[in-house]
Amino acid sequence: MSDFVNEFWHWYVVLIVLLSIIACGVFLWVQSTHHSGHEQTTDTTGHVWDETLEEYNNPLPRWWMWLFYGTVVFALVYVVLYPALGRFQGAFGWSTAGDHKKEVESVDAKLKPLFDKYLKMDLKAVAADKEAMEMGSRLFQTYCVQCHGSTGQGVRGKGYPDLTDKDWLWGGAPEQIVETITNGRVGMMPAYGGNPEAVGGEEGAKEVANYVRSLSGLSNKSELAEKGKAKFNSVCFACHGLDGKGMQALGAPNLTDKVWLYGSSEAKIMETIVGGRSNQMPPWKDLLGEAKIHVLAAYVLNLSEGK
Repeated sequence: MSDFVNEFWHWYVVLIVLLSIIACGVFLWVQSTHHSGHEQTTDTTGHVWDETLEEYNNPLPRWWMWLFYGTVVFALVYVVLYPALGRFQGAFGWSTAGDHKKEVESVDAKLKPLFDKYLKMDLKAVAADKEAMEMGSRLFQTYCVQCHGSTGQGVRGKGYPDLTDKDWLWGGAPEQIVETITNGRVGMMPAYGGNPEAVGGEEGAKEVANYVRSLSGLSNKSELAEKGKAKFNSVCFACHGLDGKGMQALGAPNLTDKVWLYGSSEAKIMETIVGGRSNQMPPWKDLLGEAKIHVLAAYVLNLSEGK
């Protein structure tokens, strides 16, 4: 319960919980003393159904009332022992996060010898190990599917790359895959390649888009593509190269193949040029550690080489 933004919410929760428990106790006491002798009476609640059907206004049996009192006592004991009052962690100091951490540490301790064994192996050897790939698959399904999908084919048009082909933004060598998972990647293409004047606004972007489509053999307007080539060679080449094959050191994609992160239509390419793109893969070194990353990287390598 450490995520309260200020003291007000901490005390708000404390007061609501305690007042609710006290109110229940007071209500039970008032109801139990309403009839001093707890004996059966002929008083009714005043409600009448079907002209003659009435309800006696008798108190609950004592044993039943004591059960309700017991729930109030139980609630008070619970909020003292366990976290229920704002930031107060309870006398036992228990938390779901702490419980989960203990379970994770217990499982990690059991699996550590196995992960350590794979860590000493070459990544390609790990990728060829069936048991290691089963472990890698479970890691992938836990941490990677949200962006890359359950099959590793990414999400076309959304900027999540396909890991099952051989088209790598930052390189597909074993050490490059490990680096990507360990420290994450930040890819950014500035609007108009950082030089709107040289591109020539939206009209120039349309010309460059047609030239980019021509690089991968897609249909294009040749007169626009010819004009776009000069702009590409003066602005875009810095990251994508004069041949358009990209630069893995910068994460600049190859524009000459059939793989497109955000779409290959003229409109989509223009959208990329005019608005730029920004994408990030978070680092996993703190959450997974070196040994798990080694197995996960081997699984990703296997996804590509197995196709």
